Amino acid sequence: MINIPNNLKNLYHLKYIDLFAGIGGFRLALDSFGAKCVFSSEWNKFSKQVYATNFEDMPHGDITKIDETTIPDHDLLCGGFPCQAFSISGKQKGFEDTRGTLFFDIARIIKHHRPKVLILENVKNILTHNNGKTLSTIKRVLEELNYDVIIELLKGSDFGVPQHRERVFFICINKRFNQGQFKLSKPNFNYYNVNDILEKDIDYASVKINRADILMNNKEVIKDMFGNYHNKPIRIGTISKGGQGERIYSPFGTGITLSAFGGGPAKKTGGYLVDGIVRRLTVRECARMMGFPDSFIVCDNVNQAYIQFGNAVIVNIVQFIVMDLTYKNFL
Repeated sequence: MINIPNNLKNLYHLKYIDLFAGIGGFRLALDSFGAKCVFSSEWNKFSKQVYATNFEDMPHGDITKIDETTIPDHDLLCGGFPCQAFSISGKQKGFEDTRGTLFFDIARIIKHHRPKVLILENVKNILTHNNGKTLSTIKRVLEELNYDVIIELLKGSDFGVPQHRERVFFICINKRFNQGQFKLSKPNFNYYNVNDILEKDIDYASVKINRADILMNNKEVIKDMFGNYHNKPIRIGTISKGGQGERIYSPFGTGITLSAFGGGPAKKTGGYLVDGIVRRLTVRECARMMGFPDSFIVCDNVNQAYIQFGNAVIVNIVQFIVMDLTYKNFL
């Protein structure tokens, strides 16, 4: 997480809702400014429990079954919504184009409440999904709902976490409140590598990978490479045929994108050569790569915990967006 200046920890007047809440990445970010969550929604039972444990607030369930008129008024709507196929996207029917998708549920809530700002997150693939029709439909619907839409492709390693995770953010400002065209400032963070977030004295039994072919194991050479490739993963070996979940990286580079899916010995985290041992990342290390503080209580089910962080939003990025909106008087 980012250290928020004291003069910005006064957004106690800001009410927000947390849709597709997962385990609370958006909430961690917004609560750090003193903002108040007035509604949250998440359907996965494991994620709901982790959310409730950390925030003492059990999210509502399936958003498709929640009447938008029962949701409290709010200034900001946020959420990392799933990217489904829009069955009739590109027909130029605006709001109707989104029916049958989860984005429709966001749109109907926006249509009723007209919050001041929206912050939505999705995978990079949404930029080209369905030959770009999905993106154009989403943008058109938001504009028809009277929002200026800024679309940013942001990378985690630019925001103080050692992960090469690219995600698309929609920063949308209600035209009634827009005081000029918002443009996101460029981040200016120190770069970190995987080695910076590793735990000490871990139980290797659950993360060690036994069969690996290290292409380069000279620690000093690998460390020197960080100077030239400080913002990229440094691949140094393979497991088996080197498919997804079968790749080994140096901890002196940026980590690969955490995944909620996929198999292989290094599934969900990638493999790293740490102190001469090839291993996966621990759950706590995954949390750190997403900007979650060590005080965050993770899921007892280890497999679910890996999935949850693979699906989460990077806290630092959301904090940076909110900070920038606040500095520029859009919140």
